[in-house]
Amino acid sequence: MKRMLPSLLAAFVFLAGIAAPAVAAQSPAAQSPLPRDSIYQLPVQLTDQDGRTQPWSALRGKPRLMAMFYTSCQYICPLIVDSGKAIEKQLDERERGRIGIVLISMDPERDDPAALKKVVEQRKLDTSRWTLASPPTGEVRAVAGVLDTRYRALADGEFNHTSSLVLVDADGRILARTDQMGSKPDPEFVAKVKQALRQPL
Repeated sequence: MKRMLPSLLAAFVFLAGIAAPAVAAQSPAAQSPLPRDSIYQLPVQLTDQDGRTQPWSALRGKPRLMAMFYTSCQYICPLIVDSGKAIEKQLDERERGRIGIVLISMDPERDDPAALKKVVEQRKLDTSRWTLASPPTGEVRAVAGVLDTRYRALADGEFNHTSSLVLVDADGRILARTDQMGSKPDPEFVAKVKQALRQPL
């Protein structure tokens, strides 16, 4: 049996070497280096509404709208969700299939997967497009810096924060942003979203 182990290991390595190029061929973009100005250069882990933890860079692959929020927010954060849904309504079926919308919590201590899932269900968000996620507590400030979101924790547990939707391309390069929140989206921003969705992935 001991004499068989080297042969089995050699066979495994040989088969793995055959399989590896096939995987690379399936997703060349995922194998290529990130652009230097990609937000995905930030090595942060995100845990989503389903409890899955993965690198932020795993979202690479299609244009996305990004924003920061927190689930217990009663005023501006619901408007951020409204903004994302309003932009969805401006897209045709093909365009909606090519966009992703990511809301990242600035309050990860309270925004566990159950809290994130509750918002998904209450707001009837389509998880084929929408991802709600929390970074580790110590990484919030770094994410906010990359997305140019300013926030300050208040004594009552709420947050004073800026709000914007940030459009990034498939490689995580920032293309545009809007501070216009609510059910009437910024037409210029919508045009830029549509333009990004016309680009090959």
